[in-house]
Amino acid sequence: MNYNKVEFEAAFGTLKQIPASDLPEIVFAGRSNVGKSSMLNKLFNRKNLARVSSMPGKTITINFFKVEDVRIVDLPGYGYAKVAKGEKRRWAEMMEGYFQSPRNIRLVVQLVDMRHKPSEDDYVMMRFLQDAGLPFIVAATKCDKLNKTQFNERQAGLRTELAEFGEDLVIIPFSSEKGNGVDELKLQLESVL
Repeated sequence: MNYNKVEFEAAFGTLKQIPASDLPEIVFAGRSNVGKSSMLNKLFNRKNLARVSSMPGKTITINFFKVEDVRIVDLPGYGYAKVAKGEKRRWAEMMEGYFQSPRNIRLVVQLVDMRHKPSEDDYVMMRFLQDAGLPFIVAATKCDKLNKTQFNERQAGLRTELAEFGEDLVIIPFSSEKGNGVDELKLQLESVL
């Protein structure tokens, strides 16, 4: 996959707008402010491919990008408290509808903030993916914010905290600032295509 050939395709705010799946899809999911947009920008070596904001909850649409014959799907962040209940419900219905529609999902990259234990929303999402039989890996973002001791403690902590998802679960420490994990993530993406 040529990561330099990515292009934004479309953003959809309702399930009805989303076209049928005609290409393999790699999906990026995670709570608000976990660094999905920054990860996509780093992965594709672009500054403004995905909009980055200091305000959580900015991605309110399902965004589609295309790289050769693959779709990259950026889901809205979940778990942000300052969003109206109606908006949260719309997001939840849209994401659930997306996952339950007939799509060619090859992999879900589930982002968690490495500095903290996964949130209850993270667990709900991963259990949903597991129950739906969707393959997923975990990208542990913001790993550059930890010193070496903290990094090692959190790496071991994540393995324990996510044990219910199996000892084979791939967990990639990732930094959008320093580039940690970019090559490993690319290998995971390419292995499913």
